[in-house]
Amino acid sequence: MTVAAKTVLEDVHLGDSIAVNGTCLTVTEFDTGLSEFTVGLAPETLRKTSLVELGVGSKVNLERAVGPTGRMGGHFVQGHVDGTGEIVSMESEEDSLWVKVRTGKEILRYIVPKGFIAVDGTSLTVVDVNDEEEWFSFMLVAYTQQKIVIPLKKAGQKVNLEVDILGKYVERLLSSGFVESFKSS
Repeated sequence: MTVAAKTVLEDVHLGDSIAVNGTCLTVTEFDTGLSEFTVGLAPETLRKTSLVELGVGSKVNLERAVGPTGRMGGHFVQGHVDGTGEIVSMESEEDSLWVKVRTGKEILRYIVPKGFIAVDGTSLTVVDVNDEEEWFSFMLVAYTQQKIVIPLKKAGQKVNLEVDILGKYVERLLSSGFVESFKSS
């Protein structure tokens, strides 16, 4: 896949990671003169993400990996997409936008109100979760709406989802018997 971009190409190298709609991809070619870069897409990437739905001219969110000496703000987003969701509705309230996304129980179990979710690579705070109807919601302020691709989408379109890695680690530790081993010692 070839992507036209300028800002993310500053100081880019072959092998660097650039997240496209929240999907961490490896730069395989780039041309700063043409302001574009190319990434490879593995079959697993296409199965797990919404990238297969992109066409020529599609707008995407782009983000470079944080360097080890840079400021770390916000949530820990890795670019390792856990699956997809489907936009159920988008409703305005004053200058903000409510977005409701449906996803499966395998992803929804890691989503909690006031927790974080990355949607197409945008780190967001979850407002509400409905386990029975299998959806969660978040709100976008006006500034964010102007900087990302989510407001350009319509109900029925897919979005990439990455849940909080800490929730997955906690689940793994609890299911492994790790905590029980401390109780018995």
